[in-house]
Amino acid sequence: MGKNRQAPNGILGFPVAPLTEAGVLDLNGLEANIDFLLDRGLTSIFIACGAGELHAISNEEYRSMVEVAVKKTKGKVPLYTGVGGNITVALEQAKISEELGTDGYLILPPYLIDPSQEGLYNYLSEIIESTDLSAIVYNRDNCVMTTETLGKLCEYPQLVGFKDGVGNMETVAEFTHLFGDRLEWINGMPLAEVTMASYMNLGYNSYSSAISNYIPHISALYFEALKNGDKKVSKEIYGEVILPIHRIRKQKKGYAVSLIKAGMKIVGLPVTTNVRAPIAPVEEEHYAQLKEIIEKALEKYPVKISTTN
Repeated sequence: MGKNRQAPNGILGFPVAPLTEAGVLDLNGLEANIDFLLDRGLTSIFIACGAGELHAISNEEYRSMVEVAVKKTKGKVPLYTGVGGNITVALEQAKISEELGTDGYLILPPYLIDPSQEGLYNYLSEIIESTDLSAIVYNRDNCVMTTETLGKLCEYPQLVGFKDGVGNMETVAEFTHLFGDRLEWINGMPLAEVTMASYMNLGYNSYSSAISNYIPHISALYFEALKNGDKKVSKEIYGEVILPIHRIRKQKKGYAVSLIKAGMKIVGLPVTTNVRAPIAPVEEEHYAQLKEIIEKALEKYPVKISTTN
C-alpha cells in the first residue's frame, strides 16, 4: 500500500461541537472535550462527525474544529474527520483534512438523494480517491451498501474500515465472512454498547461510544467485561447504565447528539446543552432522568484516580 494504514480500533471517541449560550462554536470547550477523551484512554478521535453536528457547521467552523483536534492529538492517537452530505462540500472537507494533517475520514451519507448502488459507489469512490488519507465508509440511512459495492470499494487501498449503523445481522455476518481482515469492523449503531455483544461474535472489535463523552471509564469497563467473558459485570452495567440511557435516547429524534451534551454538562465538563437546528435540545424531564442514572453509575463505578507522580 505504500503507507501504514492501520485502522483505528477499540473504543472510538466522537467529540461534540460545543456551543455557547449564543450558539457560537466554543473552541475552548472542544479542547476540553478532546482532552477528556484522551485522558480517559480512548483510542482515536473522530472530529466533526455526527456527534460533532457536521450537518450544521460551516466549512470555516469545520476547519477550526479540525485545527484544534490536530493540535490536541498529534502523535497520540489517530485523528479522523467526518466528511459527507453534498459531494462538493465533502470533497472540500476531505481536502481540508488532508491539508491539516489528519489520518483519515469517516464518510457520512450523501445529502438527501436515495442513490442506486452505482450512484452510491460513485459518491464513495470519488471521495476515497480524492486524497491519500485513509477512509472509513458508514453503512446507514441512504448509504446502505451491497456486497458487490463494498467489494469494489475494497479495491482502494485508502479504504481501511466499515462502520455499520443499520443492524442487519445477516448482512453484517456476510460482510465479515467475505472481507475478513481486509477492513476494521466498527459498530456504529445508536448507543453501540447496546448491541456490542452481538457484533463481537461477528468479528467487530471497535465501536463509537456516545457515553464515552461523559462516562468513558464505564464504557471501557463494559467492553473489557465483554472481551473477558465476565457476564456478571457486563450484565450489571448493561441493565443499570446502558439500557436506561438508551431508553431516554429513544424518546426523541436528535438525542443522539443532544443527550451527549446533557451528559457532559452533568459530569461538569464546560459545555452547554445548546444544539443547532434541526436537532432539538434535551427536555428537562429527560435531563433529570439522565442525571439520576449517571450519578448512580458513578457511585457504583467511580473513576479511578491515578496516584502515579
